[in-house]
Parts: sequence; C-alpha cells; structure tokens
Amino acid sequence: MQTRPRRSVLYMPGANARALEKAKTLAADALILDLEDAVAPQAKETARRQVCDAVKAGGYGKRELIIRINGLDTPWGAADLAAAAAVAPDAILIPKPSTGGDIVRAAQAMAGAGAPDTTQLWAMIETPLAILNVGEIASVVRNRGARLACFVMGTNDLVKETRADLSGSRRPALYWLSATITAARAYGLDVLDGVYNNFKDIDGYRRECAHGRALGFDGKTLIHPDQIAAANEVFAPPAAEVAWARKIIAAFELPESRGKGVITVEGRMVELMHAEMARRTVSIAEAIEGVP
Repeated sequence: MQTRPRRSVLYMPGANARALEKAKTLAADALILDLEDAVAPQAKETARRQVCDAVKAGGYGKRELIIRINGLDTPWGAADLAAAAAVAPDAILIPKPSTGGDIVRAAQAMAGAGAPDTTQLWAMIETPLAILNVGEIASVVRNRGARLACFVMGTNDLVKETRADLSGSRRPALYWLSATITAARAYGLDVLDGVYNNFKDIDGYRRECAHGRALGFDGKTLIHPDQIAAANEVFAPPAAEVAWARKIIAAFELPESRGKGVITVEGRMVELMHAEMARRTVSIAEAIEGVP
C-alpha cells in the first residue's frame, strides 16, 4: 500500500513569485498553487505562467503539488487546464463542480490536453448543489479515466452561499462536512477539511484541526505557513496507534491466523477490516517518516 500524507495542504497564491519559492522550504505535505481565488483578474496570466514554470522547474522535494485552476466556464479556465496539464503536477484542482457530469467533463478535458495518467483530479466541494449531489460526484471514481482522488471542502464559499454563521461553532456546517466525508469514504477518496481564516488564533485553529480529525478528515487546507505545524501534529497517527496497528498486522500474518476473519490480539477481538485500517495507518506513518 502506497499512501501520501495530506495532513497539511497549504494554498499558495500563484501571482506571488516569492511565496512560490518560499514554499520549497515549508513543512507542508502538499501545496495548492492557486490560480483562482487568490489571484486578481489582471494577474491571471502572470500567475499561470509563474505556477507552471515553478512546477516544471521542481525543487519541492516530496511535497505534493496541486494546481487549482479557474472554472472551465470562466475566461481563464481552459487555458489554465491546458497549461497545467502540460507541466504534469500531482493533481489539478477544479473549483465549484456541482454534479458528477462536471467531474467527467474535467477529466475528459485533462485527457484532451495531454495530462499524464499520473496527474489526478481533485474537486472543491463548495456549493449547496455540490453538497446535495456529493454522493453522485464521488461515484464518478468508478468511471474509467475519472482521475478523481480527493475532495477539498470550500467552507468559505458554502458559508457565503448558505448564509450560515460559523462564528460560534461549526455545528451549522456538520451536515456539509459529514455528507462529504461519507461520500468520499464510500468511494475510496481522500477528503480535506476547509480553511481556518484567523491564522493568528492558533488555539482556535488547533481545536478545529482536532474536530476535523475526529470527523474523519485526512488533513486540513491552510492559508498561512504558521498553521502547518499544528495540522501535521493533529492529523498524524499517534505513536500508540501505529504500534497497535503493527501488532494487528503481525497477528494476521501468523500461520495460525491465515484464512480467519476474526482473531484475538492481546485479549481484544480484531476483524479483517481492522487489519485493513491498520495497514493504512502504518502506511501513513511510514510516509510521514519519509517527509523532510
């Protein structure tokens, strides 16, 4: 099993050349090089060129590189996708898909632009219609050539569209968050929590990271480098959890356990599904150990 940690996924504005260079030194697991929200209309073409040059030049180590393009229905989307496909990032992130058909069309456009099979498709879940259709959107992963690998919560856009108030707690957002996580897990996708806007409020941010991990998110999207350390800590499997996972794996590999669906490990009943979960935990832990 090969798994990439996605504990901390930092948005970097594509129009800021210094930020793109600084990102090479940050401890984020992944970087979203942004051509959409973080870039003013007059800077779109400059941002596209800078981001694609940065990806092509490399120097980001094991960090996963994702290019967020503008919507394909905007004046910049088609050119963004063609340029991104040409430099083969780890993934292309599309904004505001509302149906499975939007994912299919994006995947077809990536193939038509010559994106290699290794370039995945990530999708923002950030509209009320996307929440209503999130199961259908996730199910596209069953289609040949779908490329879909990860959902990213766009909580700021959802707040804007629904008029919800999350200033006191995230209770009004629980439906969005849980529905997206459930759909992602049903179809084997990763899923990332939305951003925390007040990057100076480290305590509040850490609490939201813990809340996201408890809900089942794989990691969190970030808007500032100061948020990286807490996300890396909270979303990493604890040492005790990794040790227990290794014991489960070892127990199922014993000759007397072969062919069994349920065994006992240190007095606790363990099923095959626990072994699958354990392998993922260990795979994540080992991948984290390999991150510089």
